[in-house]
Amino acid sequence: MLSSIIDYLQDVKDEFSPVYSRAEDEDPTIDDGEEEEDEDEDEDDEDDEDEEEEEGDQLDKLREQCANTEKGQELKHHYLECSERVQKQKEDPNYDDLEYKEDCVEEFFHLQHYLDECAAPRLFSNLK
Repeated sequence: MLSSIIDYLQDVKDEFSPVYSRAEDEDPTIDDGEEEEDEDEDEDDEDDEDEEEEEGDQLDKLREQCANTEKGQELKHHYLECSERVQKQKEDPNYDDLEYKEDCVEEFFHLQHYLDECAAPRLFSNLK
């Protein structure tokens, strides 16, 4: 009776334990020709990925176009001004003792919101 319970618990353990595979565990009966075919397929996949990467993300391109608009330039200018102020403030030797430390979160979110709002309506017409 006890052995059947132990066998049952071992079966349960085997079912729920993760299976790990190591390089040493590879099956030596695998034909080397199959591996070469897999490598050729991997190279083809890499070529497809390279083509996609070269094209770039359409959303990034649209955001860049939106950033070059008049309103985009204005929001970007406000963000960069704030960033410069923060950098100057950080150079101050008493920076750690300041009660209020400015950040540019608000300016950043205004810029990102505008870029997303501008790019979103045109995005799906540019997707393939």
